[in-house]
Amino acid sequence: MEDIATAAGTSKSVFYRYFGDKAGLQQAVGEVVLSQMQRRIREAAQSAQTPREGLFAMVSAYLQMAETSPNVYTFVTRYSAADPDGGPAAIATAGALGHFFDSIADMIARPMRAHLGEGKEAVIGYWPNAAIGLVRNAGEQWLASPDSPAKPDQETMARQITAWLCVGIAPELTDVQ
Repeated sequence: MEDIATAAGTSKSVFYRYFGDKAGLQQAVGEVVLSQMQRRIREAAQSAQTPREGLFAMVSAYLQMAETSPNVYTFVTRYSAADPDGGPAAIATAGALGHFFDSIADMIARPMRAHLGEGKEAVIGYWPNAAIGLVRNAGEQWLASPDSPAKPDQETMARQITAWLCVGIAPELTDVQ
């Protein structure tokens, strides 16, 4: 908190007065950042003509925002280092993330329902949350990978994740004997 207060040009007591502790600050920052991400992902999805284009736009927006501010992304998507066992900080973070991911899952499911039609709810039921897990885990691994010629750029990574979501990994395995 002292480092944050110094960087902000104020005293630690100001942060403690408004946020209580690091968990309160993490929750407040998380709510703002996740709201911005949600808005950006929604805008990206609305510009799409097909469900696949919508998925690509959403994945791309997510990766762009995480890549733009990786430290902020990590701060709001990870449990507090001071509370790794699921106490108040973890609950606050999980609550904000849960709401964010529930909203994103609904954004993903809506066009899929419209595209697949009636009676396909079982097909869609679990898929949005599984898709979020794939995007989040692949994206975080991509963010953590050091820059190298083998590391895909953001658009290439978004296209690869979208392909995995739409057709799986089977096309990559067709040449394997």
